[in-house]
Amino acid sequence: MSAIPAKKTYTVEEYLAMERSSLEGKCEFVDGQIFAMVGASREHNLIGVNIASELRTQLKDRPCETYANDMRVKAAEAKGYHYPDIVVVCGKPEFEDGHLDTLLNPTVLVEILSPSTEAYDRGGKFAAYRKIQSLHEYLLVSQAEPFIERYVRQGEAWVLTETAGLEGLVNLDSIGCVLAMNEVYYSVFNIP
Repeated sequence: MSAIPAKKTYTVEEYLAMERSSLEGKCEFVDGQIFAMVGASREHNLIGVNIASELRTQLKDRPCETYANDMRVKAAEAKGYHYPDIVVVCGKPEFEDGHLDTLLNPTVLVEILSPSTEAYDRGGKFAAYRKIQSLHEYLLVSQAEPFIERYVRQGEAWVLTETAGLEGLVNLDSIGCVLAMNEVYYSVFNIP
């Protein structure tokens, strides 16, 4: 992410007006600062499509929705707006306003790690996400190797489990889904 120069701080209203009228790309908002998002690699895109497809298929007949790339999530207590790579909401989605483009109650968030964003995804972004009370699981997905870190909310604590290799399974208990690592990394490490 890179900061947008011009003005020292922005209001939420200014940020949302810019985002909703922009044709140039997405930006995240953190405590008055706006950060431009960069494009993604081939591996990042494949992994994102694979995960979203798997989740959508498993959640098809349930009251859940899966969004990829463009659903903005508001971390109200953290004063931030972010674009997770994948979002799942189960139950009735709650939006900030009538535009229906800013989700307030995600159940699962997924970030696919990139060299330029990994530290932020693990640090400041995860700190913001932890303040979203509806959030139960957070996945950090490597694109360099078949490896997923799964954080699960247990009361006020977050518990980490790790899954490595193409034979593993990642259980998403909060939504009753299972991600097979060979499907997550299909065409990335096991090219057909």
